[in-house]
Amino acid sequence: MATKTISITDDAYKRLALLKKENESFSMVIARITGKVNLADFFGALSKESSDKIEGNIKEYRNKHKKLHYSRIKEQKEAFA
Repeated sequence: MATKTISITDDAYKRLALLKKENESFSMVIARITGKVNLADFFGALSKESSDKIEGNIKEYRNKHKKLHYSRIKEQKEAFA
């Protein structure tokens, strides 16, 4: 197996060391935390009722944010008019 030498800051090393489990190499930690996640693995994790509620909350938040955004734009236009 080929190896590479890398340079990281002391802070990054400390963070990586905190993630390191007993009998785990730093290479193993990096492989574990950078592994790819397949979103399909989460299919069915929420009930239909829960997912509908979350979707409704997201839509509500987006609508409120959109109104606030346009309100701020209007205020700025009026302030500089």
